[in-house]
Amino acid sequence: MTTWTDHTADRPISLTAPSGIDRAAHHRLDEAWLAAAWSHPTTRCFVVSGGQVLIDETEEGTTELVMTPSFEAPLTEAHRYFLGIDDDGVSYFALQKDSLPGRMDQSARPAGLREAGALLSPRDTGLMVHAVGLENWQRTHRFCSRCGERTVIAAAGHIRRCPACGAEHYPRTDPAVIMAVIDDDDRLLLGRQVHWPEGRFSTLAGFVEPGEAIEQSVRREVFEEAGITIGEVQYVASQPWPFPSSLMLGFMAHATSTEVNVDGDEIGEARWFSREELRTAFESGEVLPPYGISIAARLIELWYGKPLPRPGGAV
Repeated sequence: MTTWTDHTADRPISLTAPSGIDRAAHHRLDEAWLAAAWSHPTTRCFVVSGGQVLIDETEEGTTELVMTPSFEAPLTEAHRYFLGIDDDGVSYFALQKDSLPGRMDQSARPAGLREAGALLSPRDTGLMVHAVGLENWQRTHRFCSRCGERTVIAAAGHIRRCPACGAEHYPRTDPAVIMAVIDDDDRLLLGRQVHWPEGRFSTLAGFVEPGEAIEQSVRREVFEEAGITIGEVQYVASQPWPFPSSLMLGFMAHATSTEVNVDGDEIGEARWFSREELRTAFESGEVLPPYGISIAARLIELWYGKPLPRPGGAV
């Protein structure tokens, strides 16, 4: 497997820009340090609930996470997660709650990562991705998979320990492959999932199975979903995708066959596009582009050679 050269690497893929936050994992087991960091006047925290946070627009027209000093934070002891330290020594924590706090000024609003990821700064996006991933894992892994006992939170939210059998459980990340499939005529294969609205197309994707190399996963998923055989596979980039717990591994894949035969269960339709055909389909609205923050848009763009057109000819 080779690596594809991303000529747009100066424009980071959504959710992957350097955040400037040192996760400082060596502090997670130091309860005295964590207590001191939490009580420090510069420490900032925010609430995460059901994958959402509060965001707000500033007077300068930017969007930011709603954060408060730790001494103004809602009360919670068990569900307080240390996220890291910035270059100025400010510590950041996320608080998992059953609901987001109300805001007296009514200017802030709840938002999930699909919306907020396109609006927030790299620092705030990085903090939110970390917090949302931890929250989902914490909510869905409360019991020990070895003995069934309720587990307790440790390592500032990054471990769950079983008091009965001593097992330690760590946050789960599911690797998934996502690929732009290109044939000998330099056409791109896009597919539409059966539950998507008419016209919504994107690159093919699927989860890596146990005991499977990622190259094997690319070839298997494309054949299962579209009946296309794959030869060379080139790695492009990765993207955290906590919906709920995936890591997307992006590839360019060369097709050695072109006859489409969709599975009908997951993929309802798949089509080959030349650049001109895709431009016309995007501009007319016949084909809807992938969601903005997904790595799928970057993979298509790498093949297309420039920013993707939008309905009406906009870019």
